[in-house]
Amino acid sequence: MSSTSGQSDDRKFFVGGNWKMNGDKKSIDVIVDWLSKGPLDKNVDVVVAPPSCYLQYSREKLPANVQVAAQNCYKEKEGAFTGEISPLMVKDLGGTWVITGHSERRHILGESDQLVAEKTKFALDNGLGVIPCVGEKLEEREADKTIEVINRQLKALAGKFQPTDCEVFKWVSIETDWDQVLNIETDWDQVVEVVEYRDRLGSSWLDLLKQYLFSLFPGSVKGSNAKEIGKKPDIDGFLVGGASLKPEFLEIVNALQ
Repeated sequence: MSSTSGQSDDRKFFVGGNWKMNGDKKSIDVIVDWLSKGPLDKNVDVVVAPPSCYLQYSREKLPANVQVAAQNCYKEKEGAFTGEISPLMVKDLGGTWVITGHSERRHILGESDQLVAEKTKFALDNGLGVIPCVGEKLEEREADKTIEVINRQLKALAGKFQPTDCEVFKWVSIETDWDQVLNIETDWDQVVEVVEYRDRLGSSWLDLLKQYLFSLFPGSVKGSNAKEIGKKPDIDGFLVGGASLKPEFLEIVNALQ
């Protein structure tokens, strides 16, 4: 682990698998089989995020060393919020983590920075680990607005906490999400711009916050490039997309061995 990382000495490398809207019991059984056979690096925190309707099924089937996350939750305990699930429901089904603010929820479903921040705060207050995602759209990157967008999104998150509460962010992972970052050799400069962003945070509150952020490389991680990416400075883990549905996910989990 790089000494420039925001990660503390006792924090493990983190590998999350976002299954998105994929899977059924039969396909989950296949994933459970190869995850159970492993091996899984004991120095890596492994978390998978199935669709909410399969949270309990996945938790009951998966090995104990694989944690389960919801892909989303709402900012209230209960109420007339059709289609939503609360952090308490996630915990009741055996989940211990939740993803908030994924780019698909921000950019397809229209979730605002404020809503993402409120959901993140409520989930943390109710005992879930949270993976809040930040990142710009392709057109925002092309307009050279990457840092402006991520600064705005992080300020919304930070605004929900008092400076004395900043240690809560030890349990938060920040994913920068660009589907267009595909080639580690030619596109790494695009990634560096944001994974080093932590070191450039300035205001008093965000300056306090930065030591508790750790950066997850986005879903374009594959078994073939995970080892190289994982050794880069300021990369503290991965949030994997489609590859988490395939046995190559094991290569990603074990990339630093």
